Amino acid sequence: MKRTLVIMVKEPRPGRVKTRLGRDIGLVGAAWWFRHQTRRLIRRLRDPRWQIVLAVSPDREGLTSRVWPADLMRAPQGHGNLGDRMARMLRGMPPGPVCLIGADIPDVTPAHVARAFAALGDHDAVFGPAPDGGYWLIGAKHGATLPKGLFYDVRWSTEHALSDTLATLPNLRMAMIDTLQDVDTVADLRD
Repeated sequence: MKRTLVIMVKEPRPGRVKTRLGRDIGLVGAAWWFRHQTRRLIRRLRDPRWQIVLAVSPDREGLTSRVWPADLMRAPQGHGNLGDRMARMLRGMPPGPVCLIGADIPDVTPAHVARAFAALGDHDAVFGPAPDGGYWLIGAKHGATLPKGLFYDVRWSTEHALSDTLATLPNLRMAMIDTLQDVDTVADLRD
């Protein structure tokens, strides 16, 4: 079965990406950081063990953007909140294990992604926790079979995001891998 790594990306325009970071360093600086961070991340995570799919936003602009490598498959994130968009991506990928990450995790390596896919060998789902109570990775052995209530009532951008998400996945065998920091504020850049 083919493994799929979905990377959630937004067109790096000032005011559209990393707005909390933008409050600290300016919207132009935050967009610049995101653009370069995303390029480095995609280059680093290219690996023959999985295919990369870019989940793009906004949909139409992201599908035709020249910012991202032209050879990578793209899928529109679509409408809705973060949970709606993530669920759509997880369920809509080809059969086989799927992992989903954001593009704002500077320290993620192919070894981290490989550990997540390995964990799906004997677990239904896998998470990469973040120190703030959220998570930088979610994966599923069979994305298409995730429960309908996935991400229902998750308090995003809070210390409850991981625990709320786990509560939407009853009766599934869960695995946790490495804790990594995502970047939301200038303090995260310094850690």
